[in-house]
Amino acid sequence: MIKEITVQELKEKMDNKEEFQLIDVRETFEYETSNLNGENIPLGGVLIEADRISQDIPVIVQCRSGKRSAAAIMQLESALGYTNLYNLKGGILAWQEAFDPNMPVY
Repeated sequence: MIKEITVQELKEKMDNKEEFQLIDVRETFEYETSNLNGENIPLGGVLIEADRISQDIPVIVQCRSGKRSAAAIMQLESALGYTNLYNLKGGILAWQEAFDPNMPVY
C-alpha cells in the first residue's frame, strides 16, 4: 500500500521548514515548465539514481497527477526496500488547483 500526502500537507511541511526530500519524477522538459523546487529524477532513472534518494528522512515523490510517482515508489520499495516514501496525491496539478492557479503545467 503506497502512503500518500496531500498538497495541503506538503505545503504545511514546506511552511514549517520540516526536513524532507521532494523528488519530481516527470521528464526534464515538464520539470523545466514548472516545479515545486524538488529534485528532478525522471521515472526511467529512479533505480539508476536511487543513491540520490534519502532513506533516512521522509521522501515525497511527485509527478503531474500522481501516477508516475506511484510507479516510482513501487519500484523503489520492491527493488531497494525503501519504506520512507510518500506519493503526492494529485501531483503538480493538485498543487496548481489548490495554491497557484497561474502556474504553467504541462
